[in-house]
Amino acid sequence: MMSDLLMSDLLMSDLFRLSFIQKIMNRKELQQRTKKFHVDVIKLCSDFHKNAAGFETAKPLIRAAGSVGSNYRATVRAKSSADFIYKIEVVLEEADESHYWLEVVRDAEIKTGTELNRLIDEANQLTAIFAATDKTAKANKRVK
Repeated sequence: MMSDLLMSDLLMSDLFRLSFIQKIMNRKELQQRTKKFHVDVIKLCSDFHKNAAGFETAKPLIRAAGSVGSNYRATVRAKSSADFIYKIEVVLEEADESHYWLEVVRDAEIKTGTELNRLIDEANQLTAIFAATDKTAKANKRVK
């Protein structure tokens, strides 16, 4: 009986550790994904025409895409649940803004092609991920 209890506790400890490692890996993978998104947006914008439309569209797009990655990275340093929620909401806003500017690029025909379509899809997915994260964080805060 006692050994069963110890085995159960050990198993739960191992499951907790595995869950913790998976969360770390997911966070690191998402950090890499948001950084790649920023780099890919920079590469896309480097091909824009060197005119007013190209410059004025590239600048806020690159800024917003960079803010997604840098602000997501900052969530690691959140001091509380409220601080985490605030930081995730900034990331969500920047992901949505990136999505907006990418659609403007497409609609104004500043750039076309599969890479632009992939980045629009990626911005949409990142927006969905951070919207879900925000919703979950708020629900968890209410439970506590």
